[in-house]
Amino acid sequence: MQQTFRITDEDGIHARPATALVNTANKFKGAESFAEANGKKVTLKSILGVLSLGLEQGDTISIIVDGEGEAEALQALTDVMVNEGLGEINA
Repeated sequence: MQQTFRITDEDGIHARPATALVNTANKFKGAESFAEANGKKVTLKSILGVLSLGLEQGDTISIIVDGEGEAEALQALTDVMVNEGLGEINA
């Protein structure tokens, strides 16, 4: 399952929001979670991986979840992106 977002936070995705995404991804042990942006794909279970994407305001990120509980995991990650003001769903 996949959802694409446009980064709206003026600071992009820095340490605090990256930590929120990583902590959420790590709650779902049976699901693999990835972030893909600018031609690079990293695990969402690593803060360094997420930060290495260098996401800034206006960038696009795809969150990809596969495995056990993938729908629930994707919804939880979507909630973090939207509720933390990081990004909006990119239709």
